[in-house]
Formats: sequence, C-alpha cells, structure tokens
Amino acid sequence: MPESYRSTLQKNGFVVIPSILSDTEVSSLRAIATTATNLARTGSWPHFRTVPKQFPPWPSTPPPAAEGGIWGVQHLLHPDMPGRAEFAGLYFSEKVLSVAEELMGVEGDRTPDESLVMELFNLLVAPEVKDFELRWHRDDIPWDVSADEEERLLAAKSPGGQQSHAQYNLALCEDRSLIVIPGSHRRVRTETERNAEPYEAYLPGQLVVELKPGDAVFYDSNILHRGVYRAKEEGGEESRLTLHGSIGLKGDGKSKVRATAVLQHGVGAWVQRGDAAFGIGERAERMRANLVAMGTGEDVGYSLKG
Repeated sequence: MPESYRSTLQKNGFVVIPSILSDTEVSSLRAIATTATNLARTGSWPHFRTVPKQFPPWPSTPPPAAEGGIWGVQHLLHPDMPGRAEFAGLYFSEKVLSVAEELMGVEGDRTPDESLVMELFNLLVAPEVKDFELRWHRDDIPWDVSADEEERLLAAKSPGGQQSHAQYNLALCEDRSLIVIPGSHRRVRTETERNAEPYEAYLPGQLVVELKPGDAVFYDSNILHRGVYRAKEEGGEESRLTLHGSIGLKGDGKSKVRATAVLQHGVGAWVQRGDAAFGIGERAERMRANLVAMGTGEDVGYSLKG
C-alpha cells in the first residue's frame, strides 16, 4: 500500500501531490496570477518581496528590473487584490483543506469550533534580468543557534513530527526552484551543513523538488531548504508562478510562535477590515476569525532577519 501523505511528510519532510489542479484551473489561475505580478512589478500593488532581501520586512517600492525587481507577490486574499475571489476559492477548497487536515492529524472539521486557521497566501515569481537565490535556512529556527538549541527548537516546534501548520507550494508553471534535504526536519545539522556557505550549491543528500503545472508540494517549514529563482526573459511570459500558502492549527500550544511567523507578513493589518469577508461559506469565515484572534501583528517581531 502507498504511504499516506502524513507518513511521507513526517519521514521525508515533504510530500509531492500531483495534479491538485486541472489544466483548466491552472490556465485560469495563471491568468490572474500574471495580472497580480504585473501590478506588483509596476508598483500598482504595494505588497511584494524584493530582490535581494530574503525575509520581511520588505521595501514598499519595487527595485528596478535591472536590480532583479521582485520575487514574490504578497496577500492574494487581500480585499483589494484583483482575482481575490478565485484565489480564495482555491485556498479554502476541499482539495487543499483536506490535505492540510491529514498532514496535521485533523479529522474533517465541520463544527462551529473550527480548528483550522487562515494564514498566508502569496505568489512566488521569477525575478527580472538576473537570477536570485535564497540561502539555506529553516523558516522558524535561526541559522546561528548551537546544536543543543537547534535540537530543542526542532522538538518544540514539531514534537514527534506533528506540525502546527501545513505549508505548500502549488505550481502554475513548471517549477524546479525548491531544494530540500530529505529528513533534515527531524535532526540537527551535520558539521558539513553547519559549516557550509550560505548559498552552497550542493549539500550531501539535497534534492530538487520538480513540479509540473497543477502539482503541489507540502513541506515541513523547518526542513533544510533554499530556493533558486531563474530570471525570466525580458519581455517574455512569466516563467514562474507558484502559489505559496500556509494553513494553521488552532490551540496547539504554540500560538505565540505561529503568530510571529504569520503576522510578520502584515496580514493582520487588513484581515479585520469590514470588506474582508469572502462570501464563500461559513468555513472560510471561521478560519478568518481564527486569524483575527491572533491579533494585528503589532510588535510581534520577525522569525528571521536578512
């Protein structure tokens, strides 16, 4: 029998799920994702990730294309985002939420006491003119901690491999950008990994996650990983459009740590707006209410810097 998604994630730190989206869905989402990217590139959408900065906060003005421009578009669920309804339809869809529930060990939740939390939904894109790389990292654990502290933090954040959130990349174009070291989410770094250069091109055991349009990879955010972003051709079509989302689990005892990881991106500034309701069913609103309960994000700080 094939392994479950959850057992594969716990063993390897990631699991690839093919064809979550149909070709028709990919085509439709690629069109609105391209629109969102164009708005961000021209400064008409103020929420983006800028080259060469890896972690928030990012500047409010996109760098010139010659300097790389942007590598991500933030807040696809924002009330002012064109295409928001279609983005929300995917984020809150059964095909995505059911995988998140399995990975976090949650049975189908249809009660008023919703256990899932709306978190982040962003877009990863190709920089312009020149390539861009992310350094090796874990999302919630600083790189300079000692081996003992690293072991403690890994155990605290994913006890027994149990995650408090489900994080994923869903490709709308072919994507070979994510590089992971399988199994590294369950152990401290080796001496080779600890002493490696930040942008080391190869570490023993690394694997390039290959996604076709419509495929998704769900991964433990504290697996050792980095990203390699190949520049798109000047004036050409977008060569990378990858939806980057996360879904949380309420009441897991790590709410403060998770609040920092989520609210550092600024989602708390708009999720309580009067026009922030999605109008697509009660579950989306219960999940949004769970995010609102996290707070506005003031003074939460940042998980990582740089």
